[in-house]
Amino acid sequence: MSTPMKVTVVPDRIQLRPGESADVELTVQNASQVVEHFGSTSVPGLPAKPIIDIMLEVPDSSAEDAYVPALEAAGYHLQIREPEWHEHRCLYKRVERGDDRSVNLHVYTAGCAEAVQNLLFRDWLRTHPNDLALYRDTKRELAKQDWKFVQNYADAKTPVITDIKSRAGAPETPCVRF
Repeated sequence: MSTPMKVTVVPDRIQLRPGESADVELTVQNASQVVEHFGSTSVPGLPAKPIIDIMLEVPDSSAEDAYVPALEAAGYHLQIREPEWHEHRCLYKRVERGDDRSVNLHVYTAGCAEAVQNLLFRDWLRTHPNDLALYRDTKRELAKQDWKFVQNYADAKTPVITDIKSRAGAPETPCVRF
C-alpha cells in the first residue's frame, strides 16, 4: 500500500523570469507557434503548487524528433507521452533533481482545442473574480485531503474546471486530428 500524498499549494504567485518563455522558444527554434505561461501560477490570487506550467505549441506534437532533443539538451526530461489525448507531451524540470526551478512544459499541436481551452480558462479566471474565488476555494479544500497520486487531486478539480470553462465559452469540439 502506498503512502497518501499531500498536495502543497502556496499562496504566493510564482512568475516566469524575464525571457523564460523566450528561452523555450529559442531552444526549439522555428518549431513553436505559441509559448504561454498558463496554469495556476499564471493567475494572480490563485494558490498553486510551486511549479510553473508553460505551454508550447509545435506544428505536430507527435513528431518528437523535431523538438524533444533540443528541450532535453536544455535540461528538460520527457515525462508524459499521451498520443490518445491530444498528442500531449509533458517535459519537466525539478528543483529536487538539481534544476534551477520546477517547470512542467506541456506540448500540443498548434491549434489543439485543449491548448485553446487552457488559455481561455486562464484568461477567464484573471477577469472573473467569482469564478477565481470558486476555483481558489476548491483547490484549498482539496489540498487538505490525502491523495494516493497527485493526478487524483487534479481529477477532483475537473467538475469545477468544466463548469468554469463552460461559462467562459470554451468550445466543446475536439481537436481536428482526434
